[in-house]
Amino acid sequence: MASLSDLRGQDLAQIAEYHNDVIEALASFFGNWKTLGVARYIGSTPAEMRDILATRLEETALRSALEVISAIEAAFRVDYLIRSVKRKKEPLSRDFRQLYKAKQGKVRLNEEILERWLSHHSDITGLKALVGELRGALRFRHWLAHGRYWQPARWGRKYDYDGVSILAELIFETFPLYRN
Repeated sequence: MASLSDLRGQDLAQIAEYHNDVIEALASFFGNWKTLGVARYIGSTPAEMRDILATRLEETALRSALEVISAIEAAFRVDYLIRSVKRKKEPLSRDFRQLYKAKQGKVRLNEEILERWLSHHSDITGLKALVGELRGALRFRHWLAHGRYWQPARWGRKYDYDGVSILAELIFETFPLYRN
């Protein structure tokens, strides 16, 4: 394992900056497609180019959503390691230490880390609902990360960059996560 000081999750602001840069670059590229002379788009109509742009923007939103969900997972894993290794004293940290003795870093986010959060912090308003939302987002991420080769069940809500960004902000405001 890397030293605890080396553990970092992704920064949501950096993900947002990158996402916005890509959106702006795509809009600029497809706004100037006639003058750019890109061979594969010669002969395309403006309507076809709008459709291609819409597809690219949708794909960008999915990829950025994947990054945000990954950042959420990283934050929970960093918190787990800090609580385990730095020997924090509250009940959740003690529980994590027992888990760490058995599994080290090979813990499952959904079944082990989140379940312990729920059992130790049922007093935090809205925690159970946020964990439910996060679990839905994790299923969505699983579908994205594994190539989208199956038809997903209905998520119950639409997952995209904006939605998971809001979820991430709510999680980081609600959960008292230790972060480097």
